[in-house]
Amino acid sequence: MSDRRRFLLGLGLGGAALAAPSILRAQTAAPPKFPQPALPYEFTALAPVIGAQTVELHYARHHAGQYATMNRLIVGRRYADMNSLVQIVQQSSLVAADAAIFNNAGQALNHDIYWPQFTPGGPKEPSGALKAKIDSDLGGFDKMKTDLVALSNGIFGSGWGWIAQDGAGKLVLMATLNGDNPVTKNHTPILGIDVWEHAYYLDWQNRRADHVKAVLDDLVNWSVVGERVKA
Repeated sequence: MSDRRRFLLGLGLGGAALAAPSILRAQTAAPPKFPQPALPYEFTALAPVIGAQTVELHYARHHAGQYATMNRLIVGRRYADMNSLVQIVQQSSLVAADAAIFNNAGQALNHDIYWPQFTPGGPKEPSGALKAKIDSDLGGFDKMKTDLVALSNGIFGSGWGWIAQDGAGKLVLMATLNGDNPVTKNHTPILGIDVWEHAYYLDWQNRRADHVKAVLDDLVNWSVVGERVKA
């Protein structure tokens, strides 16, 4: 037993005094640089397309874990001085040694796009300027949905299907693997469909295409998506 421990025990302070420094550290720990945004609805809000258990596991375990890992990995690095996840994703994508930062920051960003686009109560079809751009750039709403289902279903392994806006302002469909995001190609993501298995397997098993179709038909709030389009 150390002299310090004998001294504290002799004073009758025991384990409480020995634990105090770790308790103090826990109480004074700095908040994360990038906190996970709150889910904008209840876990049950997306059922039956995405069940409550899937939403809870996806948001509170997977998404939360990606935020926690990213915040831990960027401590003391140049990424901690950056002001947005977009900046971290773009910069870390260029450095092979920072793949863990890229993957976790990418997934944090991807889900920040994913959850709000399902906010209940919005229109189930696009209108106005968004509808006009989908018609002109993607061949119309029905064709866009068919093509995005096929694109997302064709991703080998884990990834995302996207509607994104390129530098010229045109809407395009994109597929990315793992935690990648259209921002690494200087595109603006306006809608993202997660086809990692944890996003759908409890509800749809291996029927990925059926899941993506149901999401596009029944869950997307097209007002949220329209607000992301740059003029």
